[in-house]
Amino acid sequence: MNWLSDFQGYPVGKRATRLMVAVATASAMAMGLAGVGASAATADTVIGTIPVGNAPDGVAVSPSGSRAYVANSSDGTVSVIDTATNALVATVGVGNNPRGLAVNPAGSRVYVANASDNTVSVIDTAVNTAVDTVAVGITPVAVAVSPLGSRVYVTDRADGTVSVIDTATNAVVDTIAVGNGPRGVAVNPLGSRVYVTNRMDGTVSVIDTFANAVVDTIGVGNNPDGVAVSPFGFRVYVANRIDGTVSVIDTFTNTVIDTVAVGSTPSGVAVTPDGSRVYVTVVNADIVSVIDTFTNTTAETIPVGDGPRGVAVRPDGSRVYATIGGDGEVSVIAVEKCPGSLCFGAGSLAGAGSSASGGSSDTGSLTGVGSLAGGGATGSTGS
Repeated sequence: MNWLSDFQGYPVGKRATRLMVAVATASAMAMGLAGVGASAATADTVIGTIPVGNAPDGVAVSPSGSRAYVANSSDGTVSVIDTATNALVATVGVGNNPRGLAVNPAGSRVYVANASDNTVSVIDTAVNTAVDTVAVGITPVAVAVSPLGSRVYVTDRADGTVSVIDTATNAVVDTIAVGNGPRGVAVNPLGSRVYVTNRMDGTVSVIDTFANAVVDTIGVGNNPDGVAVSPFGFRVYVANRIDGTVSVIDTFTNTVIDTVAVGSTPSGVAVTPDGSRVYVTVVNADIVSVIDTFTNTTAETIPVGDGPRGVAVRPDGSRVYATIGGDGEVSVIAVEKCPGSLCFGAGSLAGAGSSASGGSSDTGSLTGVGSLAGGGATGSTGS
């Protein structure tokens, strides 16, 4: 498991402390789940495609891994996929031009950013129906949910803000000024920080969720889009569309420590539950690039359909789902789960755009279903 790369560059004392936490978490994960043999999945291969709506954009997977949700930007709908059968089981009407979306840790709600309506639709997953609509800022495009589901963070691209929604009341309780043209959003596993890509500034805003205020700004590449946090929160990965690169941020120092070339116009970003790989949709190259996080190099590229946009990883780490904007479908990628002879389960270290709370009780907590992976803006793309 290459999550040890998360600890490179830390002072010895702090590295030891963080490593002990990580090892304890990983050990609990491994003991609580059965290992999966190497024959369970073919490594990084498209094993199927699922027709959805027109111009699919954001994608998110439920914490249980049983459902994938896809925002169809031209249809005003969300497609619901049964991941066991790779079949479309429902289509939910939402607002106009849905883009990013995220599932809460309980799997009971999906939050969908409707860019042309300036709203967020709230879907009840038990009945696959939109049960509420929340007015936010202008041109909302990406969504992330807190570890226990008490807060939702929405990037308002035209406003240069992030709207903070209280999920108990489905009302905006704060608005945070960030950079110019905010796009992707992700939250660290402790819920203490939110990371927002600012496309027009070439920066990432770092929000302190206790104060709901920007505490740092990090320069990255040109036109940053998707963003994701590593399972233990020590790295942030940012797709730079114009540069064709992914910036690797050390969250201890809030600096870029590496830049990885991935191809023309990278967009969506997702990290595997063990932190060993980052999957990046590369729009103009019609591929998904796979980054090895230990070496910070592109390990392989996976050909997919026309214009891949969003990307998400199933919580057990066995599948990756990429929306194919030009084809109106989702590519299902099988992932190798047993490097060498050593097999690990993925379990609850995967999240669906989760983590963080604006000063609520789930801030700083490592509990919660699927709360340890930064999903944030995975699957969220935009023009």
